[in-house]
Amino acid sequence: MSGQILLPAVDLADLARRLLIAAGTPEAHAANVAEALVDADIEGLGSHGLMLLPMYLDRIAAGSVVPAAEGRIVSDTGAQVVIDAENGLGHVSAERAAALAVERARLHGLAAVAVRNAFHFGAAGRFARTMAESGCIGMVMANTRPLMPAPGGAERVVGNNPIAIAVPTATEPVVLDLALSAGAMGKIRLAESRGDTIPPSWATDAAGVPTTDAAEAIKGMLLPAAGAKGFGLAVMIDLMTGGLASGAIGQAVQPLYGDLSKPYGSSNLFLAIDIAGFRPVADFAADASAFAGTVRGSRLAPGASPVRMPGDRAIKAHRSFTGACALAPATASALAAAAAKLGVALPPSLSR
Repeated sequence: MSGQILLPAVDLADLARRLLIAAGTPEAHAANVAEALVDADIEGLGSHGLMLLPMYLDRIAAGSVVPAAEGRIVSDTGAQVVIDAENGLGHVSAERAAALAVERARLHGLAAVAVRNAFHFGAAGRFARTMAESGCIGMVMANTRPLMPAPGGAERVVGNNPIAIAVPTATEPVVLDLALSAGAMGKIRLAESRGDTIPPSWATDAAGVPTTDAAEAIKGMLLPAAGAKGFGLAVMIDLMTGGLASGAIGQAVQPLYGDLSKPYGSSNLFLAIDIAGFRPVADFAADASAFAGTVRGSRLAPGASPVRMPGDRAIKAHRSFTGACALAPATASALAAAAAKLGVALPPSLSR
């Protein structure tokens, strides 16, 4: 099968929710994760979307993800909080941490919530955006298992660690959401599932030779974006997340697609800055909107596409959304297989 399949997003979200519930997830948690996964697919972030759900379900079955875990606060000084996610679903612990960061920032001006023993939470920008929508500047970071070498090295030493920063404007927040490799592993896995090649600047094979073969890249190493700059930022995210949370750093984070019985063990950091402590939020938002307008309206180079601000692709995707969600055939097949395994009925749109 090639190409993509258009399916009703409401059906996909309902199926994802029912699959998670069948696997032992409380309904509120299941709805949270299902919505986040489908939103990622709507935004064109298939690497953070429903493609991940079968792996989530397999990890629940293997015991490395505890679907009912709420997480617990293990340290609280007011503006600084540490949460042990207790290997619960990552979207659940991330949503809680982001909300707590905003709550404490309003009391203290700014706040940091570190999370240890966390699972994969999808797109970091989702949680930075919620903080911006609450009148804060939001920052979200996480570490992953080592996937990238140091410049000049031939061994994986640091993860493709994501960072997201969001600020409010008069309309939708501006959201920067990126990982520190030239191409994310999730995108490489998506390319493999579609039978597509990848750019040679994204990854090497196991011997350290640049490759366009997605399957070889998965067995090899990711290359850092901007060379030493991307590598250095990834290192600092690892140290900040794992270090502040007293959680896993570097090799202590487990492969997401490795031994499914071993907890992933990611560490996260959520920072919120209350804009109102500096100036009226509306004034900040107006300035941010004016700047965004200047950038979007800037003169184009010959033959170039219209200029975008960070996060514009997601905004455009939601504005043009008509109810249908594009999935890779392999993802649709994997969801159908998971449904059969768990005894969950497929919606008519997937059972054709």
